[in-house]
Amino acid sequence: MLTELERLSELAKQDRTLQFTSLAHLLTVERLGEAYQRLRKDASPGVDGLTAQEYEQDLAGNLQDLHRRLREGRYRAQPVRRVYIEQEGKRRPLGIPALEDKIVQRAVVSILEAIYEQDFLPCSFGYRPGRGAHDALNEVFRAIVVGKVGYVLEVDIKGYFRAPG
Repeated sequence: MLTELERLSELAKQDRTLQFTSLAHLLTVERLGEAYQRLRKDASPGVDGLTAQEYEQDLAGNLQDLHRRLREGRYRAQPVRRVYIEQEGKRRPLGIPALEDKIVQRAVVSILEAIYEQDFLPCSFGYRPGRGAHDALNEVFRAIVVGKVGYVLEVDIKGYFRAPG
């Protein structure tokens, strides 16, 4: 028996033109709980100041309440707490969402991954489950050693995304 996400994944694989019009029913209390379990519990709190340890004191009740607010359309994401970290001699802005926002985001990601993982090429590694920088480097090594690569091109495009002025 396939889970809901496995079934969704199979449907997406079978028909790439299929459009999923309603996925809200997949945001269950169980999926929110799975999302909570996958969070880093030592992460900084968002603007609400709520930590994972505080949330976990009544985890079942909190997840039930979050699910109810999602179902009723009353859930609203909170503003992101902005902090700056030093990186390579520059201050880089970092946004820290509230704990419940992280839970909802992680649950939504699990649903969307089930659909869109089918569309990615095997050579795609960025922000994909079970894949990381080491996998990408291994693929580059394989392509250079085993494949017929004549050159390697390195490009730094970070300046491309800066606002003019």
